[in-house]
Amino acid sequence: MTEPMPQDRDAIMSTVFGHMEAQTLGAAVRLGVADRLGDQERDAADVAAGLGTDPDATRRLLRALAGSGLAAEVRPGVFALTPRGALLRTDHPDSVAAFVAMFTDRTTVGAWSHLDDSVRTGRAAFDELYGTDFFGHLAAHPELSRAFNAAMRQGTGATAQILKGELGLAGAASVTDVGGGDGTLLAALLTAHPHLRGVLFETPRGAAEAGPLLDAAGVAGRCEVVTGDFLVSVPAGSDVCLLKGVVKDWDDDRAATILANVRAALPREGRLLIIEVVMPETVDGSVPPVMYIGDLHMLANVSGRERTEAEYRSLCGRAGFRVAEVRRLPHPSPISVIEALPA
Repeated sequence: MTEPMPQDRDAIMSTVFGHMEAQTLGAAVRLGVADRLGDQERDAADVAAGLGTDPDATRRLLRALAGSGLAAEVRPGVFALTPRGALLRTDHPDSVAAFVAMFTDRTTVGAWSHLDDSVRTGRAAFDELYGTDFFGHLAAHPELSRAFNAAMRQGTGATAQILKGELGLAGAASVTDVGGGDGTLLAALLTAHPHLRGVLFETPRGAAEAGPLLDAAGVAGRCEVVTGDFLVSVPAGSDVCLLKGVVKDWDDDRAATILANVRAALPREGRLLIIEVVMPETVDGSVPPVMYIGDLHMLANVSGRERTEAEYRSLCGRAGFRVAEVRRLPHPSPISVIEALPA
């Protein structure tokens, strides 16, 4: 066996402290530190005065952000955001503030401390910890649900700009985005394809903010918002159905149920486009390492999973589809489009 190098120990120690660095970002976002700094150089005491926080503790937080490359201490006690840190501002066009806030929230990270239990049982630790599943918990906590929707919107925004030219929608008449959240993806697709009509299908909670977003995009007149439960049925009428970031949230049986409900809604010549990360058969570096951590996140929180191409083909087959093509989006995106046709 090859002896470990000194840097190997350092790498493990760095990983152990990684969750603390994540919580540093989360605290900064929840407190509004980046928004307070804006594009100014500010003294830590001034930042604290604006936020109503302890001056010394605020300086220490700012120094930690500077140590992580998110801020710079331009003079002793005076800080400014770096370009990376500016992404934590809520008014930045490429903001990740909502994403950081959601994925460092104590509810979201709570199940991670019980990951060993999930590995033992194969079940989501979240359910035991909170007495309901993740989506049931969101339904009972509207503020957290809004935070989740905002995080998903930020996660989808950049991908939507790539997808609008990658889905082969020129010949389609209408598209239903199943579990499409607040309509971020569908709005981008309808904007790029003026001939298309759309249906956004979501739970009432998930679609709560869709109206203003679709209005702002100028596509509300071509998009119907339908609420319901995709574990029960999916509205018919479109020749293309999308499932982006949905299938991974569910175990195989419920994922197959969702796919079967889509199959029942599609015409014989219709298409299903599943938009997900497709994992390699072996860990070969073809997807970012964080995807494997994301897979464990699915395990601990929602009993879902990331899947390989073979697993998607099997799942589609159970639901009456055949996979016609799997194509990865342009580098550096790890996401693939799985095109499935009625079998």
